[in-house]
Amino acid sequence: MSHIESICIAPEHASPQLATNRVRVEAALGLLGDRYAGRSPVTVSFIAAEEVEAFNERTGLAITAADTGRNLVTRGADLNQLVGKRFTVGEVEFEGMELCEPCATLGGRLATEEVSAAHIVREFTHRAGLRAFVRSSGELQVGDALRPI
Repeated sequence: MSHIESICIAPEHASPQLATNRVRVEAALGLLGDRYAGRSPVTVSFIAAEEVEAFNERTGLAITAADTGRNLVTRGADLNQLVGKRFTVGEVEFEGMELCEPCATLGGRLATEEVSAAHIVREFTHRAGLRAFVRSSGELQVGDALRPI
């Protein structure tokens, strides 16, 4: 079953992601307490834990899902298949907007002497998650099921 493995929010831009077991989601704001809450369009970012693990295997790095800056970490979900589709996580409804492609900032933040920023971006292209519109309000918690509508 597809589910949420972890929830990450960052209260300010460029601050580290903080893990939490539960978060309130508001349709007009996004994840309460996150740096992007209230920005338009109201979206949340997802990444699959399996993609982070595969990235680490391919590159030899040991990043965490929180290092990617994405909000909701899934397990068992093919996020690329949710672009343009509605789905629920727990009691909250989302609509897949677009792939959350990696940017130069992410590459630069994760780069090492052995693995360049450009290589990181290439490795995460089409694998860095999903950006989704928030369609309803509610509580999310770790373990909530992700279900297509």
